[in-house]
Amino acid sequence: MRCMIVPPYLLARLSRLDASGLETVAAAAHETLMHTRPLREARQSAVLRPADPRSPGGGPQRSISDAGGREILPGTVVRSEGGTPTGDPAVDEAYDGLGATYGLFADAFGRASIDGRGLGLDATVHYGARYDNAFWDGERMVFGDGDGEVFRRFTLSLSVIGHELSHGVTQYSSPLDYSGQSGALNESISDVFGALVEQHSRQQTTDHASWLIGEELFTDMVEGAALRSMKAPGTAYNDDVLGVDPQPAHMRDFVDTSDDNGGVHINSGIPNRAFYLVADSLGGYAWQRAGQIWYDTLSGGALAPRATFVDFARATQQSASSRFGEGSSELEAVERAWSSVGVRS
Repeated sequence: MRCMIVPPYLLARLSRLDASGLETVAAAAHETLMHTRPLREARQSAVLRPADPRSPGGGPQRSISDAGGREILPGTVVRSEGGTPTGDPAVDEAYDGLGATYGLFADAFGRASIDGRGLGLDATVHYGARYDNAFWDGERMVFGDGDGEVFRRFTLSLSVIGHELSHGVTQYSSPLDYSGQSGALNESISDVFGALVEQHSRQQTTDHASWLIGEELFTDMVEGAALRSMKAPGTAYNDDVLGVDPQPAHMRDFVDTSDDNGGVHINSGIPNRAFYLVADSLGGYAWQRAGQIWYDTLSGGALAPRATFVDFARATQQSASSRFGEGSSELEAVERAWSSVGVRS
């Protein structure tokens, strides 16, 4: 299972740029896209690897490796658990981001690492030359440094680190097929917990959170706030180079496409908006009630690999009812949210 933060349709657009001064961007996007294709093919046949517990209940066990600008994995280990900062921003940001992700799942949900059994958290930085992506490959996080003109280094964004590691949580909890609506749910769940990692780390309440995924990635050249907005899907960017954010916020605008594994990075805007509406309605810290409902749904074993939005909506309602009770404000918020985005369960 290899999941990328930058969608292939965005890389494809950048790779076709022919304007003067954008040659580096186009070349970097083309190289990244060419590398992404075999990863996507491998993802289709990926199997769940067995857990390898290293520190059950003992806190995170992190290892950061440096690929040195080459497309090799894992690279050379440069910082391990308890090691002092290296002074390399990418190394230290990755180390801190892995810790923040571990912290959310441990503190909020009592989960020992992404597999629930204390699995070590590994990452590789400085992957490739001007590599415009970050991904979870089923075993580790991998970060490119960006092309420097559109994308900055991918370790800058805590929501990206949380997003990609959360694919691992889904992998070990309720593996969702990475295509169509189940794939969009897979992406949305990672956006949800990526946002919650950032909010938990900063101790932000729902009204102070940005609800943006990848807010720090774009350079000043780009007219855009982030890769995605959970609060307002479709508004994250509007740029001459990147185009317009294509995410829908309602089922009436659902995009029927064969690209991007059936629009997994596009249609995830619909369940993203539903989660935001639940969190906004309940207020406070989003991981305490809205996040708990989504976590219960993910870890409860009720999701089929090909779950649809309707299936997921029903499962979140059951989770809200089981944890907070019939007639609770939490259940009412979940029901209203799904109705608001046009998912009738």
